[in-house]
Amino acid sequence: MTIEVTTQVGTLPDSHSTKSKKSKSKKPKVAQDAGETHDHAAGELSSKKEKKKKRKDSQAEAGLSQVGPEDAMEVDEAGPAASSESKAEKKQKRKRELESAQDGPSVDVSEKEKKKKKKRKTDSSEDSQISTPAEPSSSQSATADAPSDSKKEKKSKKEKKAKHTAPAETPSTSVAGPSTSASISPSSVDAAAFLEKHSITIHSESTVIPILSFEQLDIPAQLKNVFAGFKEPTPIQACAWPPALAGQDVVGIAETGSGKTLAFGIPGLNRIVSSTYNHSKPTALVVAPTRELAIQIHDAISDLGTPFDIRSVAVFGGVDKHGQIKALQQDKKKKGGPITRVVVGTPGRLIDLVNDGVLDLSEVHYLVLDEADRMLDKGFENDIRKIIGFTKDAKERQTLMFSATWPDAVRRLASTFQRDPVRVTVGSDDLTANSRVEQAVEVFEDSRSKDYRLLGHLKTLVPRNAKSSEPVRILIFALYKKEAARVDSMLRSKGYSVGGLHGDMHQNARMEALGKFKTGETPLLVATDVAARGLDIPNVAAVINYTFPLTIEDYIHRIGRTGRGGKSGKSITFFTGDGHEKALAGELARVLRESGFESEDLKEKFPMTIKKKTHSAYGAFFRDDIAEPAKPTKIVF
Repeated sequence: MTIEVTTQVGTLPDSHSTKSKKSKSKKPKVAQDAGETHDHAAGELSSKKEKKKKRKDSQAEAGLSQVGPEDAMEVDEAGPAASSESKAEKKQKRKRELESAQDGPSVDVSEKEKKKKKKRKTDSSEDSQISTPAEPSSSQSATADAPSDSKKEKKSKKEKKAKHTAPAETPSTSVAGPSTSASISPSSVDAAAFLEKHSITIHSESTVIPILSFEQLDIPAQLKNVFAGFKEPTPIQACAWPPALAGQDVVGIAETGSGKTLAFGIPGLNRIVSSTYNHSKPTALVVAPTRELAIQIHDAISDLGTPFDIRSVAVFGGVDKHGQIKALQQDKKKKGGPITRVVVGTPGRLIDLVNDGVLDLSEVHYLVLDEADRMLDKGFENDIRKIIGFTKDAKERQTLMFSATWPDAVRRLASTFQRDPVRVTVGSDDLTANSRVEQAVEVFEDSRSKDYRLLGHLKTLVPRNAKSSEPVRILIFALYKKEAARVDSMLRSKGYSVGGLHGDMHQNARMEALGKFKTGETPLLVATDVAARGLDIPNVAAVINYTFPLTIEDYIHRIGRTGRGGKSGKSITFFTGDGHEKALAGELARVLRESGFESEDLKEKFPMTIKKKTHSAYGAFFRDDIAEPAKPTKIVF
């Protein structure tokens, strides 16, 4: 029996040495984790304790030789094994506390030192447990399992920390998400440069980022096909599309020929396509001041709606309304075909059809007022208010208003029927002449000499038998219908191919004349101010004002028929000073000067005083409830 004991004791120094080595190897790591400042002191203490342990080991070996095996077994089972297990558990708990204290940033230095001292005591007690004799199976399993358990716990703690830190990192990615999705839109630098380049002002409670390319439009592919061949959106389109597609009310102020039809046409059709409306009543309404403009808008929307089986019906005066009634009732007779969703019309004919019970606008939730200032100028304000009353309430309706100017009457209309509209101004709120149009003014003492000068300009502008792929188009404006008819017949007698466009003509004849002028079949068109606004006539080389209009605004709109689509143009104005013309000489000189042109004859022969506009053609613009403008000032050159 003593042989077995001595054999067991003989193996103790080896296990002790290996375990002491483990403890030595562990101590620097713990000290390094806790703080490197106490490494040296901890090393000296551990060396002293090891010497004491060796002395105790030698004494224990001497004592064990006198103890029986049964007694030794009792001691191993009851005392040291249980104490080693309990102390190992305490050691593990203290290690956990020490690791959590090391990870926490707000632990005091004094607390760290206390925990280090406790750690040293547990190490010394563990070493003393190893020096005592014990059953190899129980003692080795207790000491061997402790390090592995602590390693597992350390790994599990690291995994838990990784799990806890992972959700903390997710908010940063979620915040960055919108910025990456918004990368489709242009950067703030590009948007600012675009707005500055085109002199665009946007009044909105929220930020409006312009759409600088057609790829950024979130619309069906069939609608995007209309932009084939175009490089980029026009300024009014780029800035009006974002709020309009988002369902907001919009006020667009831009010169004629700036692409306003697609600025409101694309959002309107996109709204119809994405809606789940199944009734046969129209849901979109466009109000225009003239018949020609209504027909032009109708043609554009019909082309856009064809891929989606969406019909547009144009209603206007000057023609028999039975054909228009038949077109409106076509949906009731044919099932499964295109449905009338859009109605485009002039104010008078719209009210007539509603009063007749033929047209129901109660389901209209997309309303557009095009050339709003022109409609108010012609005295349609009461009609417009009545038409808006036929549609849905403002809370359920999206209203878009486009105008060339922003006078008080248009502002009142917008404040009454729109909800927090986004106002996009391209250029200035005031009407300004197209800078790409070269302006020339010829002063006449005798109005009878205007025919001779007109023929002289036509010889230069429209050379006969000239071979060109693009026909030359000249638009001649007269003030009165009879005057337009006389000039038309005079040019025909001189051998020119010419068309007429004025109020005394039948609507079919007006449409035919306008169509031939657009195609170039007739290079000359003599018209009154019905053709001054809104009409998209491509490649008009020059505009000749045979008679000066009643207002300076109409003059600016007239010359705006040329120089469209980024091209240059030319305008020639005959000025006699008769009747109303003399009072407008000062305003005409101002427009010329602001555009970089001068007329010495105009300044020499007429006063340059800018007088208050009092002509009845302005209608609601100059009612008594509108504030008086500033007093006129004399311009001295």
